Amino acid sequence: HKPTRRTPLHRWHDSAHAVFMETGLWLRAGYYSKTRETGWEPILREARAVRQAAGLCDVSTLGKIDIQGRDSASFLDRVYTNTFSTLAIGRARYGLMLREDGLMFDDGTTSRLGPHHYLMTTTTAKAAEVMGHLEFCAQVLWPSLDVRFCSVSDQWAQMALTGPRARDVLACCIDGLDVSNVGLPYMAAGEGRIAGAPVRVFRVSFSGELGYEVATPSGLGTRVWAALHEAGTPMGLVPYGLEALNVLRVEKGHVTGAEINGQTTARDLGFEKNVEKD
Repeated sequence: HKPTRRTPLHRWHDSAHAVFMETGLWLRAGYYSKTRETGWEPILREARAVRQAAGLCDVSTLGKIDIQGRDSASFLDRVYTNTFSTLAIGRARYGLMLREDGLMFDDGTTSRLGPHHYLMTTTTAKAAEVMGHLEFCAQVLWPSLDVRFCSVSDQWAQMALTGPRARDVLACCIDGLDVSNVGLPYMAAGEGRIAGAPVRVFRVSFSGELGYEVATPSGLGTRVWAALHEAGTPMGLVPYGLEALNVLRVEKGHVTGAEINGQTTARDLGFEKNVEKD
């Protein structure tokens, strides 16, 4: 009676000889191998390709929460340890969320899409818990705030395009968005089209390299992924799975799920600067 969740890109991964692994209720590509290799070699091969050229990773399992309302900025200031009301439209910011006892609860980026419109991303493991926490805050702690939100995790396919050639790959595919360093600087968000599909592009790094996250409606996910993969293959791009992603994150000192286990503080993880004094 245990349900299994598959990402919008599952069939593509299966056809590319992905070796799947369970992450909560999700089936995610752990790594890719036609011969079903075991051990570290296929994982390190993917990680090296990302560092040397480019890689494409399915991150559709990240929690995504659409937040709107006149008081949405004030609401975010209260649920995060750092300020979001000062965030400019078209920009993203990394945020920390604490439990009521002050221990780390979750982290992620939130982007401002309009004057009263934000998109929050959460970790895969805490997506449902964060949604429940926001509901509690809105209904019990601050019911007077004009804020509404809903989970859109299943409505968007999302992929991380990473590596020193990532911008070159994206520039070959996208229409309607300048992805140069000036047009789309670090921690910026914009909209365009890839293979005729509408996309949201966030210049955020999930693994320390030059990186982008590309989101598109779930039904169009395979089309966008295939376009990026086709454009990037001549440049050395490879699809990479969850195992290589974890290697890349640890290399760069990014927080991993094991460190947000309900027993660590922001100080423990080196995030004092992300905690406002008031």
